[in-house]
Amino acid sequence: MFRARKAALAAVALAGTLVAGLTVGTSAATSAPAPTTTPTTTTAHVGATSVDPNADIKDQVAALPGVSSVTEATAPAGYRFFRITVTQPVDHQHPKAGTFEQRLTLLHKDTSRPMVMYTGGYYVSQNASRSEPTQIVDGNQLSMEYRFFEPSRPANPDWPKQLTIWQAATDQHRIIESFQQLYTANWITTGGSKGGMTATYHRHFYPKDVDGTVPYVAPNDVIDSQDVYNQFLDNVGTDPACRDAITALQRRVLGVDRAWFTDRTRTESEANGYTYDIVGDMDVAMESGVVDAFFAFWQYSPQSQCAAVPNAATATNDQVWSWFDNVSPLTVYADQSVGYYTPYYYQAAYQLGAPEPYETRIGDLLHHPGADVALTFVPGELKPIDFDDKAMPNVDRWVRTSATQMLYVYGGNDPWSAEPFDCGKNAEKRECARYYVTGGTHGSRISQLPVEEQAAARAMVLKWAGLTPADPAVKQIAKTGHPRKNDTLDIKPDYLTRRGL
Repeated sequence: MFRARKAALAAVALAGTLVAGLTVGTSAATSAPAPTTTPTTTTAHVGATSVDPNADIKDQVAALPGVSSVTEATAPAGYRFFRITVTQPVDHQHPKAGTFEQRLTLLHKDTSRPMVMYTGGYYVSQNASRSEPTQIVDGNQLSMEYRFFEPSRPANPDWPKQLTIWQAATDQHRIIESFQQLYTANWITTGGSKGGMTATYHRHFYPKDVDGTVPYVAPNDVIDSQDVYNQFLDNVGTDPACRDAITALQRRVLGVDRAWFTDRTRTESEANGYTYDIVGDMDVAMESGVVDAFFAFWQYSPQSQCAAVPNAATATNDQVWSWFDNVSPLTVYADQSVGYYTPYYYQAAYQLGAPEPYETRIGDLLHHPGADVALTFVPGELKPIDFDDKAMPNVDRWVRTSATQMLYVYGGNDPWSAEPFDCGKNAEKRECARYYVTGGTHGSRISQLPVEEQAAARAMVLKWAGLTPADPAVKQIAKTGHPRKNDTLDIKPDYLTRRGL
């Protein structure tokens, strides 16, 4: 599951009371009803706060409801950058169950500019960077760490009740409503991969929170047992020889040279202190890394990189090892990396779903067929998990029939795009659109679309941001065809392997 790992308000029901800077609680959550896709419990809105408009922006942010700390860090020219913590209920349905601290970052330009809220779906980077929508609208950016990713994890968490898409969406809802008291211009949400999923789920539960949403390369595994990923991988790209070359490397590692690669994996593991308690066996972990390689290559590599795939018949073992180390490391499922991404694997095995392993070309060589699935990478104490088979169909149905102001961007060669969100009927009327970058990877973005599609997509984003033709950001795009490109795009999540989204 390297692909998903290679893998970043308003309403809170605090039993009728919500104050800024709530004290962090350490009590464990009380018992709650079994998770439901749309809880019947509603949350109370974040109360108004007294923000001094003449105060420094740092002090204004610190005065917002729920904000518990604000520190300033280095920012690019024209911005100020803050690292923030907010206090969240452990369980939004049972606000007396305790609280935890959740990390945010804020790239501040001006309160009069649009706000883009970025959700990575994993941890939040502590360095300043702008997502593509932030560049397009020349706005502010608020980035949120997903609950349960350290250090934004409650003490003594109740995973089935507290790590759900609704709980995370309500985290985001609370934050948005709080910060909208200061940032009163239009809001757009965005995120890449699991972050794009997160942005979609938030809009599903809280459709009126913001003015538009731009999810990038967001998978939509509607029915977990019905996948088309493997059919996609059978035909990905336009070069069958490239697919065969990758398969040949996999077969070499799992076949005649397996002993050499097993010894090398053990040596590397011992040298780096890697252990394999979560998956239970180093051979399972190594084999999963090999299985992932086919998916991982197409996830992140353009077809032009096929030329760099070693020839399995002539390459040395060291050269083959090096290629895997760059594409899908054979040590990637060590506890030291898997453990950090436990919240993702748990959710994939519980609500999100995940692709079946692509074993079609190498099944005869596998010692552990079928092991490369999310549940394998969930620690034993969190198993077994009853899968919630209603969560994803409900979101999918909403996107197809009711979603408004949604702009999806996918990569034509990205395996995660095999099961995309679909805007359904009357999409144009609802301003719901989906674009594909031809030959694109998991890093596909608006700027890689054909010129006419770029223009249409940017026009949607600018409209949702409430910008007029006189706005400098609109003028810049009209003049040059693209926003100012003075920093690094941040639309891909952090990852460890193929299944790290």
